[in-house]
Amino acid sequence: MLLLPVLLVLLWWGYTATGSSYYMPTPGVIAGAFAETWLSDQFFVHALPSIGRLLAGFALAAVAGVIAGVALGLSPRARATAEPVLEFCRAIPPPVLVPLLMLLIGVNLQMKLAVIVAGSVWPILLNTIEGVRAVDPVLVDTCRCYRIRGWRWLTTLVLRSASPQMMAGLRQALSIAIILMVISEMFASSSGLGFRIVLAQRQFAIPEMWSGILLLGLLGFALSVVFGRVERSVLHWYEGARAASRGT
Repeated sequence: MLLLPVLLVLLWWGYTATGSSYYMPTPGVIAGAFAETWLSDQFFVHALPSIGRLLAGFALAAVAGVIAGVALGLSPRARATAEPVLEFCRAIPPPVLVPLLMLLIGVNLQMKLAVIVAGSVWPILLNTIEGVRAVDPVLVDTCRCYRIRGWRWLTTLVLRSASPQMMAGLRQALSIAIILMVISEMFASSSGLGFRIVLAQRQFAIPEMWSGILLLGLLGFALSVVFGRVERSVLHWYEGARAASRGT
C-alpha cells in the first residue's frame, strides 16, 4: 500500500536533489517547513477554521441535496419543471460565483459556506434523484399492499433503496468541497489554508507553500478514509445483497 507513495517520494527527491530550481524544494526541505509551519499555532489559526468551514458547507450541501433530490425524484412533474433550471445552474462553474457572492453577501463566513454549497450540492442532488427514480416498482407495490406509507415508507424504502447512489454523490461532493474551500479562502480572506498558501507564494516562501499543499493532500486522504468507513457502515446491507447475488 505504501510502495507507490514511497517510490514517488524517492523519485521527487532524486529529481530535486540534482536540480537547482528554487521552486522545487526537496521532500526533506518540505517536511521541515511542514513541521515548522503546521505543528505550531498556525494549525489552529488557519487549518482548523478551514476544516470547520469545509465540514459545515459539506453538511449543508448534503442536507439540501438529499431533501431536494428526494422531492424531485418522487415527483416527475416537479422534476420536468425544474430540470432546465437545474441544468443551467449546474453548468455554471462555482469559482465564477465567488465575485458575485462577495458582492451579495460580503467577505465573511456565509460567503465561504455559500461557495462550498453552490458547487458540492450538485452530485448529491443528481445522484439522489436518480436513486429515488430507480426504486424497485415491485417493492413500491409491496409497500402499497401492506399499507406502508408516510415517514416509514420514505425511510425504509425510498431512502434505503437510494442510499447507494446518494453515498456515491456524497463522495464526489466531498472532493469538490475541499477544492471550493480553498478557492473561497483565496479571495479577500485573512485566514484559512487557501489564504496561507497564497500568502506563502506571494512572499516567495516556497517550502511553506508546498507544506500547505501537502497538508491539503493529507486532509483529503484522511477525509476519504473516514468517509469510506462511514459508507461501508451505511451500505453493509447493500454489499451483503451484492455478495449474495454473486453467490459469494
